[in-house]
Amino acid sequence: MDKKISFSNYLVIGVMLFALFFGAGNLIFPASLGQNAGTNLWPAVLGFLATGIGLPFLGTLAMGFSGSKNLQDLSNRVHPIFAVIFTSLLYLTIGPFFALPRTGAVSYEIGIQPFIGAEYAQIGLLIFTVFFFGVTMLFSLNPSKIVDNVGKYLAPGIIVGLFILLFFVVIKPMGGFEEPHGSYVDKAFMTGFTEGYNTMDALASLVFGIIVITAIRSMGVNSTKGIIGATAKAGGVAIFFLGLIYAGIAYLGATSTGIFGLFDNGGPVLSSASEHYFGSFGAVLLSVVIFLACLTTSIGLLTACGEYFHTLMPKISYKAFVIFFSVFTCIIANFGLSNIITYSIPVLMLLYPLAIVLILLTFLSPIFNHARIVYVSVMFVTFLISVIDGFKALCDSLEIEHYSWLKPIVSFYENSLPFYNVGLGWLIPFVIVTIITGVIARFQKVATV
Repeated sequence: MDKKISFSNYLVIGVMLFALFFGAGNLIFPASLGQNAGTNLWPAVLGFLATGIGLPFLGTLAMGFSGSKNLQDLSNRVHPIFAVIFTSLLYLTIGPFFALPRTGAVSYEIGIQPFIGAEYAQIGLLIFTVFFFGVTMLFSLNPSKIVDNVGKYLAPGIIVGLFILLFFVVIKPMGGFEEPHGSYVDKAFMTGFTEGYNTMDALASLVFGIIVITAIRSMGVNSTKGIIGATAKAGGVAIFFLGLIYAGIAYLGATSTGIFGLFDNGGPVLSSASEHYFGSFGAVLLSVVIFLACLTTSIGLLTACGEYFHTLMPKISYKAFVIFFSVFTCIIANFGLSNIITYSIPVLMLLYPLAIVLILLTFLSPIFNHARIVYVSVMFVTFLISVIDGFKALCDSLEIEHYSWLKPIVSFYENSLPFYNVGLGWLIPFVIVTIITGVIARFQKVATV
């Protein structure tokens, strides 16, 4: 029989999940959205919340709903080889290749670099990242205390620091909303929707969900129904804080344009706003908040990566993986934030649709009797679209013309797939293939997972 979890424990787990999701990128993107959306702020915010908190919440629930032990176990519903490749690539993407080094690079460029001269920027980055990932490694070497360390101590610091800033933004706005820019003029909701992808939290939810479920099980809840209910309640705490802060930061961005003008990204928006309200103290406060936000995310990512690859290769210890990934990540971080972002976009364009489809199929699985044919067919069709998006994004990121073989495929997709130009070309094929293969699975005997 499941034990009853107290509200305080739900709060601790929920705040821990908030902190794991909330990195510095989550500060930057809504601020930039607010500046560009202007008078169309609220439709854009709703779109951003749909993918920025909606998909991560579904991903976390999907892990509890599936009853899977981990992401590889869930991905095995498609095929064992796919499971290893997809899971490894996802962990490396949100781990040492991109998201993990981004936490250190963003924390440095927004929280530290403004205080030092440009001539010392590179050596400063090296010193800071060695310190940053050294601290991350120390926390990650003792993962059994992650709920206590993150949920009880680090996360509240983030929430309090941000709420102090947002309180003054609300009671004394810097200015009014300006005219919207770019695609926010006539596609505010959809632009915000796709902008939410940049948080990478839907990918991370398939990893962090296991951390939450493990914490819930350690409190005496083991039934599937109990785990889903507890995950939903803890997740509700996380998305409440995330949604409130996203909306507040977007509002901050929208009210800042008249006084500061448009910035290239959300970093200067936040630092300028902090200095506007609090002077030098504001800049220091922002640095502390960003450091805590990045550190908590970094700890969660490094812990998850170390545990997964130790499971995949048990002859190598968890601590060895943590140390190796810490050193490797520190090296990657020193290539700079711009390079990390440039090379991460194509991989995200490949992985994101696959992750979303896997989440959706997890909830739909009982309807089509868990038939493998549905998983294989839908994932294959989605891959055919997402892999082209990945190549296209790589060409765009490197500012080179599309390869000759790529152009006709992209042109065909643009003309044939609804919503392709807003990043949702996979949506209609997903619906059609799921219905067709689902009907086949319902009326014929097919292999189940």
